Amino acid sequence: MNFKHLKGRGAQHNSKNKFDALHSEWRDDFLEYCLKEGELADNNKTVYLPIFPKTIINKVTSPDVGMSYSMNPYQGCEHGCIYCYARNTHEFWGYSAGLDFERKILIKENAPELLEAKLKSKSWKAETIVLSGNTDCYQPAEKKYEITRACLEIFLKYRHPVGIITKNALLLRDLDLIIELNKYGLIGINISVTSLIEETRRLLEPRTATLSRRLKTIEILSENKVPVNAMLAPLIPGINSHELMSLAKAVSDSGALSFTHTVVRLNGAIGMLFTDWIRRTMPDKAEKVLNQIKSCHGGSLQDSRFGIRNRGEGPLATNLKEVARIARQKYFKGKKFPALNKDLHQEYKEGQLKLF
Repeated sequence: MNFKHLKGRGAQHNSKNKFDALHSEWRDDFLEYCLKEGELADNNKTVYLPIFPKTIINKVTSPDVGMSYSMNPYQGCEHGCIYCYARNTHEFWGYSAGLDFERKILIKENAPELLEAKLKSKSWKAETIVLSGNTDCYQPAEKKYEITRACLEIFLKYRHPVGIITKNALLLRDLDLIIELNKYGLIGINISVTSLIEETRRLLEPRTATLSRRLKTIEILSENKVPVNAMLAPLIPGINSHELMSLAKAVSDSGALSFTHTVVRLNGAIGMLFTDWIRRTMPDKAEKVLNQIKSCHGGSLQDSRFGIRNRGEGPLATNLKEVARIARQKYFKGKKFPALNKDLHQEYKEGQLKLF
């Protein structure tokens, strides 16, 4: 392995955890020694760490997100998307937002039990719960642990509405449950599609499904009448923002009923990680891209302003908003993503339909 680039990873090092007083880093003389000795400076392996939280449902208070409740079977994400806003949350667990986020995956093995207890609670009233409000519920760990599938079985058992956000075709493994949930209007799928150029996808999101597999996933879901929204996000000026119109056409042709877009923002440790990444992978355009991102966020890579942070401001962001408006008129006329059914759950609180 070339120590200068960790294959299959977005971040190339561990950023400092803002909550830690100490920080370790690789010294050049150590890396040079490893190279001369033919040793690996880093084995680049993913580690799964079981944890047992006391709660699993998160109340979402941000007005920019578009959901009321979310749940995440996993913390950290092996997909390795360099821009991922969830990276910062890994610091709360004592890890780095960099390589640790991609390689130390926390597994919430008791998530199905916690979900069932919540849905059976007398005080709970049905509201759509979105799987993957933070990290992807169909990341590689799901192949082994199948926590997402177990949760979908709980949602079906209690006839409760559920949304899914993913960029992984592994979702099709659970097509049987998805189709059954959809019979009752209980499920909506959000597929993230960031680029039509496979090389761009590979650099931005090294361990995600290819573009062709994502479009095929949308197609298969749509053929089964499952509502799909495409998330054309994040749009990064100078990297994939010019693809917005063609992305909208591609997902519409595949059967998506709607799409959303956001402009990338690089809060917390993500700004430093992204800057390091783009200077390694796209050195010729790095400064231009960074400056264009700043132009969308008041001169900074970071932006925490509600109502502005996800869409940006300034000429570039305004242009993207206008392109999105035209794309909806051209490719999504007459299409509408449906509201999910919240009326059945109350009768299934005890796990069975009230007949009398």
